[in-house]
Amino acid sequence: MIKPLSVLSQAVNKNVIVELKGKREYRGVLDGYDPHMNVVLKNAEELVNGESVRKHALAIVRGDNVIYISP
Repeated sequence: MIKPLSVLSQAVNKNVIVELKGKREYRGVLDGYDPHMNVVLKNAEELVNGESVRKHALAIVRGDNVIYISP
């Protein structure tokens, strides 16, 4: 059986897409995470409704807002 955190551990230092509530999305390099699905992204791009709104050198996303993380 594949566990979600083992999939995330394989995605560290790789590009991921993090979809959030409210039609927000972050794309960037996964730098770290915790069991609550709080994630840290490097070189992140914030998108709203599919359109880029800003870029961040470092973004911390609270796990309560995460719908999914795609490696």
